[in-house]
Amino acid sequence: VQLVESGGGLVQPGGSLRLSCVASGSISSLNDMNWYRQAPGNQRELVASISSGGSTNYLSSVKGRFTISRDNAKKTVYLQMNSLKPEDTAVYYCNANIRPLLTAWGTNYWGQGTQVTVSS
Repeated sequence: VQLVESGGGLVQPGGSLRLSCVASGSISSLNDMNWYRQAPGNQRELVASISSGGSTNYLSSVKGRFTISRDNAKKTVYLQMNSLKPEDTAVYYCNANIRPLLTAWGTNYWGQGTQVTVSS
């Protein structure tokens, strides 16, 4: 099982980016899917999460600006980021609880991370 992120890059303040994370491998079910971020010198923090049923939660500082969504058929989770600020600069990581085939419970998996830089 593997998670691969894409969509990071350099954007000016006020701009937008859309991150994607695709799960691949022998997967029985995708449970909660999350986006974390880690800025230099800071701890990794949970930015947004979405349950298998579509319930969402957000870090207070991104509410109203970021939207998490998922496409279960494509085994993909997205993070639409609007009105980006310099303080959003970080490496963004995809995280998901996935139950592989022929197993009884889910395991936490992480992507490799994608850099988001907000700067003029």
